[in-house]
Amino acid sequence: MKNKAILCPRCHQLVGSDEATCSWCGTSRTSPWWHMVSLAQGMSGENGVFKAIITLNILLYVFSLLISSRIGGSAGGLFGVLAPDRTSLLLLGATGTVPIDQYGRLWTLFSASYLHAGVLHITFNLMALRNLAPLTTEEYGVSRMFIIYTLGGAGGFWASYMAGVPFTVGASAAVCSLIGALLYFGRSRGGAYGSAVYSEVKGWIISLLIFGLIMPGINNWGHGGGVISGIILGKLLGYGEHSLASKLHVLLATICAIGTIGVLLWAGYSALIYEHVQK
Repeated sequence: MKNKAILCPRCHQLVGSDEATCSWCGTSRTSPWWHMVSLAQGMSGENGVFKAIITLNILLYVFSLLISSRIGGSAGGLFGVLAPDRTSLLLLGATGTVPIDQYGRLWTLFSASYLHAGVLHITFNLMALRNLAPLTTEEYGVSRMFIIYTLGGAGGFWASYMAGVPFTVGASAAVCSLIGALLYFGRSRGGAYGSAVYSEVKGWIISLLIFGLIMPGINNWGHGGGVISGIILGKLLGYGEHSLASKLHVLLATICAIGTIGVLLWAGYSALIYEHVQK
């Protein structure tokens, strides 16, 4: 069967139907690298990875509400019916000094990014993710965006743990790592476009600072740690205009995905076991 003309997944130049290799970068259509990156891009579709992140956050939020009602928890307050209790969040992977120091749950640095304490909490975080993830994907590529989201979120929660925050959940630390990566991109790239990105992302930083000062219970350490982690990861990984996506990026993103799914499945299984024991 004759090959179709396609964009090279490595350099994004057009490869003709009669070409066995990309005439721009030399990548072969039959190379494992070509298929790995093509698979990653196919999975992403129109920002499919960040849509999967949003879906997973919503599913974990609903599951936390179900677990909360089954073990008899109550969050209380105006939005109590839409807020899981602390026991459910602890079982499903909330992080902080209590889960890590008292229960040895270091893996919660990764799971906490997919848990939320209420309907407003998850709404604000996913709205921010909806705005920032596509832009980060555009500049860094899908693999590096997911690496930044995963490791940057863990870095933010590690900062809050070191600061002594006892109990925390939310995607905001991971979202802030995307902000940090875009800050680095804007400053590093420069020019009119880089300056525009930098100015826009600075607006997010200012909003976070104001919001953190006004609203009680905001994990400012997690936000700050996420931003710093994102800057570091953005510099280490590089962005699309300076370096192409590599096998290492795809491999590391795959490890992050498998690790994340693993800890969330383990947390869900543990929560169900606890619920069964409590009956």
